[in-house]
Amino acid sequence: MRLVGPNGEQVGIVRIEDALRLAQEADLDLVEVAATARPPVCKLMDFGKYKYETAQKARESRRNQTNTVIKEMKLRPKIDPHDYETKKGHVVRFLRAGDKVKITIMFRGREQSRPELGFRLLQRLAEDVSELGFVESSPRQDGRNMIMVLGPHKKKSEARVDVEAEKAKKLAEHEAEQEAERLERAEQLQQHEAEKAAGATKKPKGPADNLDPE
Repeated sequence: MRLVGPNGEQVGIVRIEDALRLAQEADLDLVEVAATARPPVCKLMDFGKYKYETAQKARESRRNQTNTVIKEMKLRPKIDPHDYETKKGHVVRFLRAGDKVKITIMFRGREQSRPELGFRLLQRLAEDVSELGFVESSPRQDGRNMIMVLGPHKKKSEARVDVEAEKAKKLAEHEAEQEAERLERAEQLQQHEAEKAAGATKKPKGPADNLDPE
């Protein structure tokens, strides 16, 4: 067999008995890494540690894997300003989280003869969220609907880091506000106690204090 050392160094072609002896002397395992090679390749390693590190890398890879999610937001061509701002807020949240957004303009009745209304609305929305996303699929008519797809500027993994950082920032700000309020209450209590103590030690005036010394 061809033997590889624990640090990747080439030991050379050795007998299996010698390889087993070397593994025992180094307190390592003899692991076959290329059974189909001629001669087969084996490596000296700590197999338990190798399995653990491999599992760790697999978990990290799955954690960083980008899962493409397409959210959908439906609008009417004559949407009122309040509803538009609400819908836009959802689109912003989706893009910030690293998700694609499918925007659907739904036409009804006579609205179908005015596709330019839907086109202008989609253009407006794309411009309003341009800092977070871009037009991945231009507006196109699909039966009674007009569809546009927005893609996020940041990947899912990057967006997740930003979201976690924003959460940590808000938590730190909230804790700082609570600490400031706690200190303010403590100061107020201390001042109140000091005023109370001062009032208790002040000598009250009696009848004799009002008499003229002459």
